[in-house]
Amino acid sequence: MGFFKSLYQKVTNRADIEWDQVEADLIAADLGVRGAMEIVDELKDLGRKISAADVVEAARAHMAKRLPAQPAMPQKRTDGLPCVILVVGVNGVGKTTSSAKLAHWLKRQGHSVLLAAADTFRAAAVEQLERWGDRLDVPVIRGNANADPSSVCFTAHQKAIAQNIDFLICDTAGRLHTRHNLMEELAKIRRVIAKNDPSAPHFSLLVVDATTGSNALQQAKEFHKACPLDGLIVTKLDGSGRGGIIVGIHEQLQIPTCYIGTGEEPEAFAPFDREAFLKEVIEG
Repeated sequence: MGFFKSLYQKVTNRADIEWDQVEADLIAADLGVRGAMEIVDELKDLGRKISAADVVEAARAHMAKRLPAQPAMPQKRTDGLPCVILVVGVNGVGKTTSSAKLAHWLKRQGHSVLLAAADTFRAAAVEQLERWGDRLDVPVIRGNANADPSSVCFTAHQKAIAQNIDFLICDTAGRLHTRHNLMEELAKIRRVIAKNDPSAPHFSLLVVDATTGSNALQQAKEFHKACPLDGLIVTKLDGSGRGGIIVGIHEQLQIPTCYIGTGEEPEAFAPFDREAFLKEVIEG
């Protein structure tokens, strides 16, 4: 990422601080208008000549205060029943790949995992998840073509219970957050899964693309209404100078970033680490 490294270089090369430009640069990092204004005000309040290091440190401190050090994560159940994770999001953000990577990460922690191919309407989505399952040696439950996604999740949940699986990950269809009927389908999936276990699903993760900026915040708002979210999986942080949007989402909705994806390979996926994230954003 290294956005703040770029900002540091910009400010260093100026004889005097151009506050409007600094504010615009901070907004471009997806820190939002409010966040950018707060950072600029804090710098002005220092009452002295401002250096590039001051700008970067103020931005880092602003982000650090607004990101949880240790977000809640999906946990293995103590009652022997599977922890059910719903993976949701709009089209094209990497839900299927993220579902597979999450399964791979959980498996590497010693857990048993089952994947449900509930994206039954996108062409080749089920096949894509099955290829990931074969590659990672994680079983995948699928339905017939154009099957009801909730029925696929219901069946997969039954099998996960019968087989004493630790985690069931349901890869749902991509849907526009502005389409009411598709958002209602998520509510149906939740109701149907709850028939097997009233406490399920236990964790809902929204996949967002770091490069989409403020649109990711709007997506989070709409999905949170239809399907209460517990966390984010943020993709495409590898080539982006952005990523500040996760601050805005947490600050406005209290939805933490749980996992980040930084590449195509299964290993390019990890739990979110606040200090590592801030270091990467600043140093690149």
